[in-house]
Amino acid sequence: MDIRRFDSLAEADEADHQYYASLTPEERLDILLELIDAYRSSYGEAAERFERVYRIDELSQC
Repeated sequence: MDIRRFDSLAEADEADHQYYASLTPEERLDILLELIDAYRSSYGEAAERFERVYRIDELSQC
C-alpha cells in the first residue's frame, strides 16, 4: 500500500481519477466484486435474503 499526501482535495481527486483510469476493466470489476462481497458479509444472513423492492406511483395532474 502506498501512502501519498496532497495539498488540496482537487489534487487528491485527480490522483484517484488517474489511478482508476489506469486500471484494466477486469481490475475495476474485481474491485466492484470485492466491495459487494464486503457489503454482503457485513450484513451476514440478512444480505443473502435482501430483495429488491419497488413500487410505481402515478403522478397526479396539477
